[in-house]
Amino acid sequence: MAHDDLVAHFEAYSAWRSRLTDNVGDFRNWLNEQELNDAQTDQRIQHLLDRLHDDKLNVAFVAEFSRGKSELINAIFFADYGQRLLPSSAGRTTMCPTELMYEEGREPCIQLLPIETRGADTTTTEYKRYLDEWKILPLDIESSDAMVNAFLQVSQTKRVSLDEAARYGLYNEKDENNIVTVHEDGTVDIPCWRHAIINFPHPLLKQGLVILDTPGLNAIGTEPELTLNLLPNAHAVLFILAADTGVTKSDIEVWRNHIGNQQGHQKGRLVVLNKIDGLWDELKTTEAIESELDKQVTTSASLLGIKPDYVFPVSAQKGLLAKINQDEPLLEKSRLLALEKSLSDELIPSKQEIVRDNTRGEVEYMEENIRSILDARLAGVREQLDELLGLRGKNEDVIEHMMSKVKKDKEDFEKGLQRFQALRSVFSQQTNILFAHLGMDALKTEVKKTRVAMVEAKFTKGMRDAMSQFFKDANDNIAQSARQVEEIKGMMGAMYRKFNEEHGLSQTAPAQFSTLKYHKEIARLEKAYNEHFNTVLNMLTHEKFSITTKFFETLANRVVHVYEVANKDVENWLKAIMAPMETQVREHQLHLRRRLESIKRIHKATDTLEDRISELQYMEGGILQQLQDLSLLQQQIANSLAYEQETQPVAASA
Repeated sequence: MAHDDLVAHFEAYSAWRSRLTDNVGDFRNWLNEQELNDAQTDQRIQHLLDRLHDDKLNVAFVAEFSRGKSELINAIFFADYGQRLLPSSAGRTTMCPTELMYEEGREPCIQLLPIETRGADTTTTEYKRYLDEWKILPLDIESSDAMVNAFLQVSQTKRVSLDEAARYGLYNEKDENNIVTVHEDGTVDIPCWRHAIINFPHPLLKQGLVILDTPGLNAIGTEPELTLNLLPNAHAVLFILAADTGVTKSDIEVWRNHIGNQQGHQKGRLVVLNKIDGLWDELKTTEAIESELDKQVTTSASLLGIKPDYVFPVSAQKGLLAKINQDEPLLEKSRLLALEKSLSDELIPSKQEIVRDNTRGEVEYMEENIRSILDARLAGVREQLDELLGLRGKNEDVIEHMMSKVKKDKEDFEKGLQRFQALRSVFSQQTNILFAHLGMDALKTEVKKTRVAMVEAKFTKGMRDAMSQFFKDANDNIAQSARQVEEIKGMMGAMYRKFNEEHGLSQTAPAQFSTLKYHKEIARLEKAYNEHFNTVLNMLTHEKFSITTKFFETLANRVVHVYEVANKDVENWLKAIMAPMETQVREHQLHLRRRLESIKRIHKATDTLEDRISELQYMEGGILQQLQDLSLLQQQIANSLAYEQETQPVAASA
């Protein structure tokens, strides 16, 4: 059936990624067999393989309650189960952010974080490190009914006092958008859980798909994890509206502040106009219904400031029913296929491009290093061959002169090695300075200092000043690290040139490195904070202060993460900038030693000359074969990277 397109596309993408992983693994095995692998190269390959293995495709669903969000997830991903897997009924069913994913090696289960954890400043990301803080329920995947009942746990609520709800940031009587109903006894219903993770071995989830089901729009502002982490990092966000209500004021605010503007583009941000079956009227002509739908699409696109092509009118309920009953005409009428095709055509190729670019850069860097080693060995063997071929028929004096020359070359190179060791010492000092600018301890101290300043601030200006200083210090440290990077690059470039002039080592430009992405990510976080802060009154209420401090904790956690990534990237770059020099020095040193040993042997017994020439010719043939094998492996990986046809599967034209 045509509605299998999305599944087929995703399976094709997964197969492409698996094939690419196999090719990278073959490259690693060949390096080990040829004894060309070293600790740094092997670490880079392992990092690349881990990244390919753990590659995820994140799709988030965002909507106000009663827009049919969970029904849409059921229709797109879980229709094969023959019933609604996620709870979907009138009213509010998704009570907390819910991630559906699969982690290999773990039993199927539902992981629930109690709502009481909102009383502390600890972020959801931090809690993910401590399983004992979560309630874990086993998931019986053999029974659809059992799974449905287990999934109902996510929508559990509890009654608490207004004070308790306010402490968790879930109730504010002055908020005009507040949707919580106060009961006669002064209590309110709140979610039992703050966050849910469902570990479920669905075929698509096993291949790396992660589905994020969010609660109503009011939770976007009160759960900072969504605003600063989960939504910005989603590869696609489906924003669901209802055809009968259209675009509301709160829809526009959430779209503009949290979804539509993320990372400055609309790619992967789609709007779904659900429940179009409410417009189906037997008393109206098909043309009249189509005209009304087109008007809804145009109006919604205009209000959200996007192209009409990004708005998809669908009936999730009818689409699910059609898939379960295999009713092709109803499926066509539900318009679900157009939405699935957009996800297939835009999301998966976009994700594939990201993986392709990252993998190509890593593999080309490693291949270039291996090729330079083999080229150096080949040049060394041919130099020895030329020397020994030139010794045929020569007398002992000529051989002695040749040996003296090689000894002199070796002595000169050893002097250069002393300079190289001095460079290593300076390099180590410069490295320590660089890591001092990106120091995690200093950053965590800055976080604590800012937290204290925010607590002591009685007005918004004090809180804003504390946050502005926090961002300024974070950016200044990264800027200082960028200057230090340039100093290291200049030092290494000079050393490369000197060794090239004195010893003929290939002059390779030091690997490039930029801190721009860290500045951009911190700027995004600062913008998100300012947008949040602008919604707070000049005099902070206790409830809003509580939400603001929670927002800061999540934000600070993200800045710490940026620094952690920067530290890891810098460490890899420092290894990359030093590795070619170390490799060339080692190879040149070995080459000089072999030359000297060869001439010594020939000096002692001239009858070994022909044997040594034959030996070197054999070595030359071996290196040429290695270069040929490397080219073949390089071509195999290049073919895998360039391959796109399988993401356009036969099912797409069914």
